[in-house]
Amino acid sequence: MIGAGRISSVIGMTNLLHRIGTDTRYLILGLPLALASFPLLVAGVAAGTGLMVVFVGFLVLSATLVMARGFASVERSMLPEITGRPVTRPRSGPVPAGAGWVRTFLHPLTHGQNWLDLMHGVVKLPLAIAGFVVAVTWWSGAIAGLAYPAYGWILRGIGDNGGLVELIGLGEGPLVDIGFHVAIGALFAATLPFVLRAAALLNAGLGQAMLAGSEDDAPHPGHLAYPGGHPGHPTDPGYGYGYRPAQTPPAQMAGHAW
Repeated sequence: MIGAGRISSVIGMTNLLHRIGTDTRYLILGLPLALASFPLLVAGVAAGTGLMVVFVGFLVLSATLVMARGFASVERSMLPEITGRPVTRPRSGPVPAGAGWVRTFLHPLTHGQNWLDLMHGVVKLPLAIAGFVVAVTWWSGAIAGLAYPAYGWILRGIGDNGGLVELIGLGEGPLVDIGFHVAIGALFAATLPFVLRAAALLNAGLGQAMLAGSEDDAPHPGHLAYPGGHPGHPTDPGYGYGYRPAQTPPAQMAGHAW
């Protein structure tokens, strides 16, 4: 029982550290992604809107939507680690057969999900900034506070610096100073997993709402083996390759064989 309890504790601690690392990575990487997408998408929309009168604007808007789709794909790839759910892109209609290059190039304008991708790339920035600031602040507070005994003596030796403890009237002396900063660091460290989780879920919630498709958009297991999108017939060539149909009565199988 003791061994099982220790193993459970180790697994729980490993999962906690993995979750902290995943949330931190998502919040840190979210800011540069938002800083890259926001100016490019806003500039593309502004240029495309201004040039609509000469038709070139539609081409610019279409290219901007394709770019927004690329940024959204990066966000979708990071969402499952945060939400724990798979994220699929909503299906888009194919380009009509025989369409010319103009119609093909303008096809992204007809798909509503591309506009949601564009909107997400624009409104994501404030949340990305907030998430980045929260992650950096809590990590800095935890590290600086817990490591204060290693460098606090340097700060106390600079001039007449009495430290924050003396400034707010909590007492004097190195032990009081160290104890205060370590306590602050411990508070940041204790709340770090919960704060990071909340910030990551807030950012991921926006992406889940605007970028994720419905369950109908996800490919079904039986459809993956067939380019035509259906499992096929038992007499079709290649039947059974990567596909496991439901149990069929022997009489029905015999009828299909003929």
